[in-house]
Amino acid sequence: MVIKIHQACSTKNALFYNERKVERHKASFYHSRNMPVLNPFLGDKNDRYRIFQEIEARNTRVKKPGLHLSVNPTVGDLVRLGDTGIKTEIDNLMNHLGYGNQPYFVYKHADLERVHFHIVSTRIDCETGKKIKDNYEREKTQKFIKSLEQKYQLTKDDTQEKLNYRFSGSSKNLKQNLESLFGQLNRMEQIASKEMYDQALGLFQVEIRKAGRGHLVFVTDENGSPIRHPVRMSDFEERPRFYMGNKLGGEQRESLNRTLRLPEGFKRELLNALLYQYRQKDDDEKHKLKRRREKKRNGRGKRP
Repeated sequence: MVIKIHQACSTKNALFYNERKVERHKASFYHSRNMPVLNPFLGDKNDRYRIFQEIEARNTRVKKPGLHLSVNPTVGDLVRLGDTGIKTEIDNLMNHLGYGNQPYFVYKHADLERVHFHIVSTRIDCETGKKIKDNYEREKTQKFIKSLEQKYQLTKDDTQEKLNYRFSGSSKNLKQNLESLFGQLNRMEQIASKEMYDQALGLFQVEIRKAGRGHLVFVTDENGSPIRHPVRMSDFEERPRFYMGNKLGGEQRESLNRTLRLPEGFKRELLNALLYQYRQKDDDEKHKLKRRREKKRNGRGKRP
């Protein structure tokens, strides 16, 4: 994970940069804290800016009142933390830097080769009107990243970022690139179930849905809504392993048996993320089962 602090002379410019991304459907509203209204994203961008404007009007001496951060997780980071974890750790980051009580907006961007997040706030304390101390912010940020790596067993290997498949409403050679992704996943023996395979596809915002007797392959946005026409499964020469059935052609069988050396960064990051998620899920199920058993035993003990 990489966290960057951007220079923001103007809080308005930082905020409106992200708002323009939302208007162009290259970003979405994701999270907010310490707002005067229940859902600040229901208003327009000027309403959101006025929240900061009123605070900064108390101290016009500060030349750079804006706070603008970007949080750049890898695919593995996203899987391990999940939406809830990402929001929690963004809140923890703001607390760590001294902005935990400040109002701030978080935007989810998907206009680069990876999903990332932008945080916009003000350096003017909303209670005292004084400038919040920003000494050693970069050092504090690096310390926070190290704590995340230990907490979630995150890797520092960023080679996989360069190998991410990016699918969008305007992606060229969609069918060819999807086949390439299927081919990579088909040869990862550690993906041992259809559920795991679907989870792996979901990392790239690709979804397979049943349609009559066949299946359709969709490219979706971050909310799971299709962003372009689906491709019929029957149109692919290289198909997802768990959707091939028993009728494999000679070329497909040869393709499956062929040994392909995957880039280690891609394979390691994706597998670690998936295995971590499934271990967490298994631990949660065991914990729930244990609690049900204890509750059942306690209930029996209370009977007359």
